[in-house]
Amino acid sequence: MKQYLVTAYDYTDAEAFDRRMAARPHHVDGAKALKANGNLVAAGAMLNDEGKMVGSTMIVQFETYEELEAWKQADPYITQRVWESVDVKPFKVADL
Repeated sequence: MKQYLVTAYDYTDAEAFDRRMAARPHHVDGAKALKANGNLVAAGAMLNDEGKMVGSTMIVQFETYEELEAWKQADPYITQRVWESVDVKPFKVADL
């Protein structure tokens, strides 16, 4: 499978954090399903200086880029306007 580093930045409007928290249980459920299917390698929230979640970073793996795009477009953080921008880069986890 091809691996990707996904770096997603949240919207910064006044309601952005509330949208994140409302969508979070659904996003986490999706991440658990990705993990169970072998598509999620690692994931976590990016924090600002106050410790508040402001984005996400994930290492995922899919057979095709189209599968990655389908997952991304269906993720609650996209559909519920949590992530404003998402950067996807090819990645290779080191075999240590």
